[in-house]
Amino acid sequence: MQPGDEIVLIVDADNKPLGKVPRKIMRQQGLIHRASYILVFNREGKILVQKRTLRKDIYPGWYDVATGGVLLADDETWPAAAARELAEELGVHKARLAAHFDFYHEDGGNRVWGRLFSARCDGPFRLQEEEVAEAFFLPVEEALSLSEKEPFTPDGIMVLKRFLAGGGG
Repeated sequence: MQPGDEIVLIVDADNKPLGKVPRKIMRQQGLIHRASYILVFNREGKILVQKRTLRKDIYPGWYDVATGGVLLADDETWPAAAARELAEELGVHKARLAAHFDFYHEDGGNRVWGRLFSARCDGPFRLQEEEVAEAFFLPVEEALSLSEKEPFTPDGIMVLKRFLAGGGG
């Protein structure tokens, strides 16, 4: 199945389920959906930064401080989606996830209800070649500084800043 053919859950502005559509329709119509976000830290407290592939349907080629993705419409739970995304994108199967907060983010055509998780993992990583071009750890301050010079996903930077400001749980 191609990523655009995945069936995703669509929600309203209050995060109430409305129905299911293919991912490509959700993107084309800018429909509100749910997504999991995971900040991955190593034992030194550095954050994992990913460079998205040019094949991504949103923010292609941009950097991202959050692993994660859209919840599927088959009654997938937030924690299940976060664990699935860690396994798919990074090859991480046994990380302990800590849940932090839910949020709404809107940027251009991206309208999403998200739930933030964090995990501690030093690797090794097996990057999903369709989605992740490269991944590396940076001190959090350096990642934030880099985000002022290079394109970073705005929702990822927003959740990192909120996490650091005390929204981390």
